[in-house]
Amino acid sequence: MTPATVSEANQPPAQRRSLVAALTTLAAVACILLVVVVLPAARSDPYTRQTLALTGSATDGGRLFRLNCAGCHGLAAQGLVGPNLHGVDRRKNDRQLIQQVVSGRTPPMPSFQPEPQAMADLLAFLHGLP
Repeated sequence: MTPATVSEANQPPAQRRSLVAALTTLAAVACILLVVVVLPAARSDPYTRQTLALTGSATDGGRLFRLNCAGCHGLAAQGLVGPNLHGVDRRKNDRQLIQQVVSGRTPPMPSFQPEPQAMADLLAFLHGLP
């Protein structure tokens, strides 16, 4: 049997410890990169910072929702093609909600970047959903 075919369970304890240590180190490095590089970049996004500094109107956000979002999420945000949005603010924080709306990373949702005040209004509307 060649070393490539030896299962992890059949490896000597020293090799297993070595593998676990390497994987632990890799996970730690990934976490450090996330904290040092990715999170500050998200916080430094000027659009998100500007939006979060504003107070939104749920009424205006509701109008924006009906015009741009209800076709997929339903008039009552109950979900159709897009998911049900009731309680979405308990599943995602405001930064995540903004990124979800503007990114278009989850097709068929399009990329959509309203003015910061309109985005703040949309957040206020989403926070008002039961």
